[in-house]
Amino acid sequence: MIDSYLSDKVGVTKDFLSVALAADLTANLHRLYDGDKLLSAGTGNKPLVNHNKQLRGDKIHWLDRLHKDVHEDAFFDLMDLFVAYLNQTCYAGITGYEFHYTLYEKGSFYGRHLDRFKNNGDRAYSMVMYLNKGWIKKDGGELRIYHLDKQQDIEPLNGNSIFFKSDELEHEVLLTNKSRMSITGWLKTN
Repeated sequence: MIDSYLSDKVGVTKDFLSVALAADLTANLHRLYDGDKLLSAGTGNKPLVNHNKQLRGDKIHWLDRLHKDVHEDAFFDLMDLFVAYLNQTCYAGITGYEFHYTLYEKGSFYGRHLDRFKNNGDRAYSMVMYLNKGWIKKDGGELRIYHLDKQQDIEPLNGNSIFFKSDELEHEVLLTNKSRMSITGWLKTN
């Protein structure tokens, strides 16, 4: 992931999450969705949060060690190792992170944006880890990243993980033609 990030400002890898952990997190997400525990996502942060379905249509549920969920804890253990690696090898200065389950229902999308709040610059790197088995091109839902000289579309294939600077690359989630799932979050600095 780091090598592709250094060459193109977008890190992409197929093996960041193990197959077993991805399956367990997918099962968690399905349980949350079936139990009506996902909330409509907004843009901005308190006190500037805005729920506008014309810009963003996904549903989310924050991961938290307080849930005492063995699979979320395994995910956080992996993130702790990744952050330590980034800080030791790349001097990234990461001091924390936040992640949520994300589900786009059929017909939803997220318009072009940056992953930085107007009133808070703590989010340094964005990460997305996809949980979509059997995804095919006609299912849509690509992550479109806008570089200065090109667009890059990344399919939300199960196991793909994406990493990029939160304040550098505008991106959007294109219209999805079936439910699209991921773990999405940010590595933060102070």
